[in-house]
Amino acid sequence: MPQNITLNINGKTKTVSTNPEEPLLYILRDDFGLKGAKYGCGLQQCGACMVLVDSKAEPTCLRPCVSFENMEITTLEGLQQNGKLHAVQQAFIDVQAAQCGYCVNGMIISAVALLENTPNPSDQEIRKALNPVICRCGTHSRFIKAVKLASETSNA
Repeated sequence: MPQNITLNINGKTKTVSTNPEEPLLYILRDDFGLKGAKYGCGLQQCGACMVLVDSKAEPTCLRPCVSFENMEITTLEGLQQNGKLHAVQQAFIDVQAAQCGYCVNGMIISAVALLENTPNPSDQEIRKALNPVICRCGTHSRFIKAVKLASETSNA
C-alpha cells in the first residue's frame, strides 16, 4: 500500500507517495527525473546506482526508499552549485576520464565522498575508494588522475 515518503534530495525536501519498499534508485529516476544514478547489476555490486547519503557513497538499487528518510541525499545532479560543476565533475571532464560513461556516476560519487573526508588522498586511498565501482572500459588510470586533479583544485 502506498505511503508518503519524505526525502531530502539535493538540498530540497520532496515527498512521494509510493510503496515504502521501492528502491530509492527507482524513485530518483522515475518520480524525480534524476538520471545520474543508473541501474547496473541490481545487486549493489557495480556502483552505477550510487548517491551520497550523509556524505557517504551508497548504492540505491536494492535499499528501500523509506530507509533514506531523515538523511541528506545528493545525486550527481546535485553536486553542481550555482551552475558550476563540482571540482570532481570538472576534473573528470578535463582529463577525459570516461569512455562508455556507465560507471562515471559511481566513480564521481565515490571520489566526492573520498575528498570530503580525505582532501589529499594517496593513489592507494583513491584506488580503495573507487574499488566498489566496476569499470569495464579500463580507464582507471584516468580516474585516479581526475581525483588527484580535483583534490589539487579543491585545495587551491
